[in-house]
Amino acid sequence: MTRPLLPVDARRPLDVLEALREALAGGPAVAPRTDDHVPADLPATVPQPVALVVETSGSSGVPKRVMLPADAVLAGAAAADGALGGPGQWVLALPAHYVAGTNVLVRSIAAGTEPEVLAPGHFDPVAFAAAARRLEHPVRYASLVPAQLAAVLDAAEHDADVADAARSFAAVLVGGQATPASLVDRARASGVAVVRTYGSSETSGGCVYDGVPVGRTRVAVVDGQVELAGPSLALGYLGDDARTEAAFVVRDGERWYRTGDAGSVSDDGVLAVSGRLDDVVVSGGEKVSLGLVERLVREQPGLAGAVVVRARHERWGEVPVVVVGEPGGPAPHLLHATPRLPELPELRAVVSAALGRAAAPDRLVLLPELPLLASGKPDRRALAALVAGEDPARN
Repeated sequence: MTRPLLPVDARRPLDVLEALREALAGGPAVAPRTDDHVPADLPATVPQPVALVVETSGSSGVPKRVMLPADAVLAGAAAADGALGGPGQWVLALPAHYVAGTNVLVRSIAAGTEPEVLAPGHFDPVAFAAAARRLEHPVRYASLVPAQLAAVLDAAEHDADVADAARSFAAVLVGGQATPASLVDRARASGVAVVRTYGSSETSGGCVYDGVPVGRTRVAVVDGQVELAGPSLALGYLGDDARTEAAFVVRDGERWYRTGDAGSVSDDGVLAVSGRLDDVVVSGGEKVSLGLVERLVREQPGLAGAVVVRARHERWGEVPVVVVGEPGGPAPHLLHATPRLPELPELRAVVSAALGRAAAPDRLVLLPELPLLASGKPDRRALAALVAGEDPARN
């Protein structure tokens, strides 16, 4: 059996909210979109269990359309409530066409509360604080990407209203990409209850909080790859059976999602993710994880918003390259720690000492601003093209 698939303009988050309410009650499935054009390959119907179709950001590959049943997204909401201290009222500061944004809407529906919605576009910490003050529920939540959290902390240093608003949340979820430990430490030292989340569209959003699986989520590392199981898993990819079969596997009677991320689980069950398995370069015959290099680089003064990409090298084959927005540019909050950037030799020395000589960045590239996807994540494909001297529009 099938049900209709309804494209909804994600630039109108309250329309998405109402459509999701109907979808979760058995109405047409929802496909949040950001433009008026409906692709010709978007089907009119989807399998009956599907309530939400989320298109991935494509930050490191080709976008996919993830099919989520109502049971999965509601299970994710219940797990979040259990981990965070109960239902509450949310500020929506993320795009409504990505899973982190739809998560806020679904959790609001499950809690019976109305979210405060920020206007789409440039994130404004003052507007964020104003939205926080309008919340009426005693338990308050927000979900941000690291750049937004950094902007809030920067503003809070000279605006007491922003500082008070940030501290008023029972939890501020931060995810969507690796969050520098220094940023988390800074937030917590300021009294902001930050929770680092890990998950994806395929898991109905964040399902691991501060390294610990929430609800009935299970984590395993198989051959170095992080796998996730539990009731919040997607059904698969719309119109792509081959990808579905590759990403979702059944083991010992339980269905698992193969994330493509490298990681490890400590003896006490805490997950640590080190980067993408396919985000590895072979430099001078040695394998180098760009994710590990990026995590280390982001801990250095002035480089909290840096991105590490691959580049070809005549001698070594491929090398890591660090790309960062210039201090004082359009996104100065990414470089809060100090206006001085490390010199390349000292950065190479730090990385070499921790990860080996092959991991040392070949270059430090300064851009007026970092190209971002609508989700707020760095556009890594565009950055790699810029570093290679190519036109990003052709990639």
